[in-house]
Amino acid sequence: MDKVANQKFDPQPVNLKDELISLKPLSNNDFEDLYAVASDPLIWEQHPENDRYKREVFRVFYDGAIKSGGAFLIIENRSNKIIGSTRYYDYDESQARITIGFTFLAREYWGGIYNSSLKKLMLDYAFKYVTSIIFHVGVNNIRSQKAVLKLGAKRMEHQLSSVEANCQFVLSKRDYGI
Repeated sequence: MDKVANQKFDPQPVNLKDELISLKPLSNNDFEDLYAVASDPLIWEQHPENDRYKREVFRVFYDGAIKSGGAFLIIENRSNKIIGSTRYYDYDESQARITIGFTFLAREYWGGIYNSSLKKLMLDYAFKYVTSIIFHVGVNNIRSQKAVLKLGAKRMEHQLSSVEANCQFVLSKRDYGI
């Protein structure tokens, strides 16, 4: 593994950006702006918690994101508009593994270049410190499952707890092409 010399994994780096998007660490002051994006019920229709568009349900999600210490706003650079959120979590240095998830984008940014840009930024950064990345995806979220498989991830045989209604995928450096 090619760890960045003398540096530990930072779950909320401030310099993740490319020509399309920037990832800004989520702060306590971002609720209203992020909720404006998350309030679209169609974003959540395939998610296990498909009522996350409701303010009180989204508040629980948001508070968990803040508490995680690894959550980001996704900002479209040209307009400086918030278009979604994502996070790193469950970092395991001994296993050289991190999880990426809780990702959502405004519908006009689904598929194509924005999601690809987001994944590339997050994967390229994380693979400086880990050898595998886990994705938790809702069992009914076929869109996200297809996107993760396109990256080269493989579905893991064992499931998370039945309460969570998620399946797991793993992407190794080798399968990602690094």
